[in-house]
Amino acid sequence: MKLLVTGGCGFIGSNFIRITLQNHPDWQITNLDALTYAGNPANLADIAHKLNYRFIHGRIEDPKTVLSAMAGCDAVINFAAETHVDRSIAEPAPFIRTNILGTQVLLDCAQKKGIDHFIQISTDEVYGTLDTTGIFTEETPLAPRSPYSASKAAADLLVLAAFHTQNQRANIVRPSNNYGPYQYPEKLIPLAITNLLTGKKVPVYARGENIRDWIYVEDTVRAIETVLLKGKPGEIYNVGARNEITNLAVINTIISCLRPVVDLPHLATDNANLIEFVPDRPGHDFRYALDNTKILSLNWRPAVDFATGIKKTVDWYIKNRLWWQPMKQKMHREAQGFWTASKPGSTD
Repeated sequence: MKLLVTGGCGFIGSNFIRITLQNHPDWQITNLDALTYAGNPANLADIAHKLNYRFIHGRIEDPKTVLSAMAGCDAVINFAAETHVDRSIAEPAPFIRTNILGTQVLLDCAQKKGIDHFIQISTDEVYGTLDTTGIFTEETPLAPRSPYSASKAAADLLVLAAFHTQNQRANIVRPSNNYGPYQYPEKLIPLAITNLLTGKKVPVYARGENIRDWIYVEDTVRAIETVLLKGKPGEIYNVGARNEITNLAVINTIISCLRPVVDLPHLATDNANLIEFVPDRPGHDFRYALDNTKILSLNWRPAVDFATGIKKTVDWYIKNRLWWQPMKQKMHREAQGFWTASKPGSTD
């Protein structure tokens, strides 16, 4: 199989490419990525030499680049997106351009090239928010509450429109909150780990009571492969681990993982001294929870429990300081301007 993966230098995309080429050495992957701030070629430096991997630097909004990248491909998996909620609140335009226009360009080009299968990587945030009860199914009405989630919902509708009107074989995958190696350190889990490793407090919105369904990135990768090979055309698949945890509990778990393995004097103090509660994000979704029954029927199961996954993630960031330290320095410079309006501490 020959795949076009867009946004393959990002967090989930790079994990997908690496794991897929390990599991399917006879497959070929072309990676089209614009290398915006969260797209990092270092994420795939260890496989850049492989003959069945090709990288193209370009934007999904550019039809000429996309058509060239799609040549000979059997399927497109679209990871490319602006993803950070706080950034979308401060500046929505890039999210509209990449997430909506870019998706439409990909769909148009897929039609011209006769691409057999199009998989859109979406998010549980398109459903909006839950209170303490309830769960999102694939039939839950879309109710996005941020520019980011609104742009992803619009992209999903374009994909479904292509399926119904253009006979494009397509699927939408809506994962819950991912964590694991190679995640840009503005997100909650890598932000917490890297802050603690550098002697800084962890910023947490409000009182840390917001709840997310956390899933280890390798489980999401296997879910996407499952949909690629077994998904029914036109169907949406929620990908969650049924692993709901408050943000504060996530931070406390990370601190517990760090204490025995890192000799940092500030970690010997009470956990409360390591956390800084900051003003809540506007329109902050309280809780996400996904019903994963449909994808379970395709014989996929989450394999990594949170205790194991968070330990693996902490260990990876401890061992890969050279990967994340330049990003932390860049984020520190941004803190002098960009984050003035939207406080750091993203949970999504």
